[in-house]
Amino acid sequence: MMNSAVIIDEEQCIGCGLCVQDCPGNAIVLNEKKAAVKWPCITCGHCVAICPSEAVSIPEYDMAGVETYQKDSFTVSPENFLHAVKFRRSIRSYKDTPVSREVLEQIIEAGRYTATAKNAQACTFVAVQTRLPEFKELFWSEFPYILEILRETKPDYVRAFTRFYDKWKKDPKEDTFFFNAPCLLITAADNPLDGGLAAANMENMAVAEGAGALYSGYLQRTVSVSPKLMEWLGLEGRTLACCMLLGYPAVKYQRTAPRKTGDIRFL
Repeated sequence: MMNSAVIIDEEQCIGCGLCVQDCPGNAIVLNEKKAAVKWPCITCGHCVAICPSEAVSIPEYDMAGVETYQKDSFTVSPENFLHAVKFRRSIRSYKDTPVSREVLEQIIEAGRYTATAKNAQACTFVAVQTRLPEFKELFWSEFPYILEILRETKPDYVRAFTRFYDKWKKDPKEDTFFFNAPCLLITAADNPLDGGLAAANMENMAVAEGAGALYSGYLQRTVSVSPKLMEWLGLEGRTLACCMLLGYPAVKYQRTAPRKTGDIRFL
């Protein structure tokens, strides 16, 4: 993703050299006390973020989304953050309430702004809610095919997935794949770590919005082996990094859950 899309306004540049010092690719230099781009870079945006005079821009990016740092609204106390992490739960029981478009956009923004390797920004986010009944119908019609593929590639899954399928056929409300969640949020990424990091931030944002989430490895496994499902999602040839069920919890937790003693080493 090498390019030279960073623009430095010489009139606004004060020659402080902060962008030169912070550039991870050493792509910026000072020429006659003015910053200048000397070679193509990965447009990570550090220069935009650090410039005290707003002299740097990346026009091909969404500059309208750039915000000036304000301590009160840009920071979370360590205590509150740790409490939020400890209190999060994987939700498997949802209210019959859709997630608004505004809330979904906020959740996806948390994913879009997540760091990516080499600033690739190559994640694709697909929120399926209005057409989720249509997708689920296709999913279950594809399931016999999915089971056949898994028998060859991942036989350990077949027994459990067959049981889930039989359970659903008896009663569609007994859905161990979708848990009657109102929304499915799928992240595709060239680098699975990029998708995983984005998913973690999106879950935190969902909780901040009063919603809850479940990372579904079952859906990731099944959807990814079906060309029809991948085509329906517009993700042919892509790698599914995460399938996340979203909705408002139908349960109320009273406290954090215990964890094993950590395997932690300070060297």
